Amino acid sequence: MSHLPVRLTIGQLSERSGIARTTLRFYEDRGLIFAERTSGNQRRYHRNTLRRLAFISTAQRVGLSLGQIHQALETLPDNRTPTVSDWARLSEQWRTELDTRIDALQRLRDRLTSCIGCGCLSLKDCHLNNGDDELAAMGPGAPGLKPAREGGI
Repeated sequence: MSHLPVRLTIGQLSERSGIARTTLRFYEDRGLIFAERTSGNQRRYHRNTLRRLAFISTAQRVGLSLGQIHQALETLPDNRTPTVSDWARLSEQWRTELDTRIDALQRLRDRLTSCIGCGCLSLKDCHLNNGDDELAAMGPGAPGLKPAREGGI
């Protein structure tokens, strides 16, 4: 059984993670992962980059932006491999965000069920497209920006 080296080439990292080399370079350009350079200017990634990539992939699957992922990854230590408690602390920061997204997806699922065969064909009345629009009764456009009285600014 061969052991994984401490430093991985971009090809090894791509093969192990299932992430394309172009994506790895993109993540590196965005500061999500880091590579050291050899004297020949070849990238070498620390083996713990695989954990970061797994985290990035999972976070993207639940709909978090690369900006949010970057902010979270910046809270991890630079001088050592993150521990279980480091990862737990990081994921706890997203608990509220994820709970909010789960709630929104469940509401969407429930509304989709009631829309099957609805046939309303109306963006004004559709509960999916305009479900929480409290200003809809005030007419089209940006009613909050309309003058309060006739002839006003």
